[in-house]
Amino acid sequence: MKQLLTLIVAATLAFQAQAQVKNPVKWVFTSKQIDATTYELIITANIDPGWHIYTIDHKADIGVATSFVFKTNPLGSTNGKLKVVGKPVSKRDPSTAEMVKFYEKTVQFVQVVKLKSPVKTSFSGTVEYMACDDKQCLPPAEKAFTIALQ
Repeated sequence: MKQLLTLIVAATLAFQAQAQVKNPVKWVFTSKQIDATTYELIITANIDPGWHIYTIDHKADIGVATSFVFKTNPLGSTNGKLKVVGKPVSKRDPSTAEMVKFYEKTVQFVQVVKLKSPVKTSFSGTVEYMACDDKQCLPPAEKAFTIALQ
């Protein structure tokens, strides 16, 4: 009887743990018009206290670099490299002793896009990232987005 009760309690706790999906990173997708055919796609990560995401140039053995894939748009294209607005934290990871770089609180990623002519369109893509705190890392996550150019 005691074993059955232990099994039921363990199963209930496991179910509750799975039901509480953690989402410590909230993404905001906006655009800013620079001129008639040039826009900035502004992708903001708002990160819960105690959590972080890795930089786009992260190369350590632990963690996954934040990365972006922009879908092809026949009306325009990305122009130049992705720019990061935010200062990364550099820290030695206690489990691997490697130096790692990551963002806390908030960070913006800015991609310039150039249209062939002044039209209304949108750009879409995905961002892949890994959120970690000082005890755990969540599995890598992908977030799809579409940003309208008005």
